[in-house]
Amino acid sequence: MKPVLLMFIAFCCCVPIARSQQKTAIVPCACPVKIDSSFKTRCGYLVVPENRKKNNGKTIQLPFIVVESKNPHKKKDPLLFTTGGPGGSSLDWAAGAARSNIINDRDCIAFEQRGTNYAQPNLNSPALTNAIKTAYRKNLNKDSMVIEGVKQYRKDLEVRGIDLSGYNTDETVADMHDLLTSLRIDSVNLWGISYSGGLMLAVLQHDPSRIRSLILDSPLPTFVHIDEDEPANFNEALTLLFARCERDSADKVLYGSLMEKFRQYFTSIAGKTFYIPYLEKGATDTLNIQYTRNDLLDIVQNYLSGDRKELAFVVTELIKGNHHGYMKQLLDDLFQYGRGPSGMRISVYCADQAAYNHESVMHQLYNAYPYMEGYHINDVYNAMCDCWASSPIKASTKQPFYSNKPALLADGELDNACRPLYIDMIHHYMPNSQRLLFTNRGHGVGGRDFQQFMQQFLNDPYKKLQSAKSDIVVY
Repeated sequence: MKPVLLMFIAFCCCVPIARSQQKTAIVPCACPVKIDSSFKTRCGYLVVPENRKKNNGKTIQLPFIVVESKNPHKKKDPLLFTTGGPGGSSLDWAAGAARSNIINDRDCIAFEQRGTNYAQPNLNSPALTNAIKTAYRKNLNKDSMVIEGVKQYRKDLEVRGIDLSGYNTDETVADMHDLLTSLRIDSVNLWGISYSGGLMLAVLQHDPSRIRSLILDSPLPTFVHIDEDEPANFNEALTLLFARCERDSADKVLYGSLMEKFRQYFTSIAGKTFYIPYLEKGATDTLNIQYTRNDLLDIVQNYLSGDRKELAFVVTELIKGNHHGYMKQLLDDLFQYGRGPSGMRISVYCADQAAYNHESVMHQLYNAYPYMEGYHINDVYNAMCDCWASSPIKASTKQPFYSNKPALLADGELDNACRPLYIDMIHHYMPNSQRLLFTNRGHGVGGRDFQQFMQQFLNDPYKKLQSAKSDIVVY
């Protein structure tokens, strides 16, 4: 079926929906993201119940953007994208889609998940960021201040009338099926990255009838307990990177046995407190700010997720005690941009993960990796969820399932969050899937090479892909 045409207007015209209504609806609205004007673009709000378990008529509005292909012979199965996080905003992807090769063959749809930036309401509040900044300025216990910030965050959202128990993966899955129904789409390709890779699997699990294929970049499957894995994932990626550095570097003294040196140093500084004189931008008084091993691990994790080429040298400097420049940058970023998860990220992780975590397994991690004891590698953890009003997702959503749908699964070999093991696990349950391993990339492979594979896959999802590059392995 063809999608329902939506009128594009110059100004947002989001019409309040009567509280007695429970059915979904679409309200045309101006695009919040600028798209190449040569493309026909349709934008709107999907109006859905805030909490489908409560028949109280309360609704929320979730924006989406349809960028139409100019090809008169385009395929009838669009590509639907929503981003990861959880808690990330998806709509900016539509601008990039208009510049990609994918748009040559089919329409592209960006969908903003409930609780995120452009959704009404979003789950944003400065409370947590402010609490973390105060902790640094006044040298207060950071874990305690995070909990205080989370409590205030929850109060801020509840004052706005937001029902936090309605913000989780199960509700978002229902939102996406409501979107497909409202747009009268009976065949769609799903693209998800990281958290939304698992979200797309849950969409498939809920109702596979309209799903033509899936493209999952660095996916976090819903059946994985990430808090029980991520410290090990971080250690594995770091070990791999340092081994490559030792192999390829001419300076064997500096880079030899770097992982062993790293573990020894970071284990040795457990419980130690360091200080840095710091002048916050716009302030007149220099502060003597405390920091610990956890802050140094944040620095390592930031480089592993970003500028990996510099990480080995950075670690050699940290081991020497040369912390100042790196800590200053961390504090600059903290006070300029803030730190802390969004309300939607907290809600999803608490509903999806914390409710199903095994504390005994998480304590075992510290025995295996003592240099990370007491470090929250994920910025949402159980103590925060104890202060949040979340409802666990259905147990069935956490269970793996088999499907013969075609899927393109990709990951970077240096992924420190969702290891390539996860695409292997998904492949076990989806025998018609193909895997791509980008040996020199980390979390979120993206890029032109991946886009070319996507285009080939979408044209014929069952055809065996081939790679002409040694750093991209098809298996």
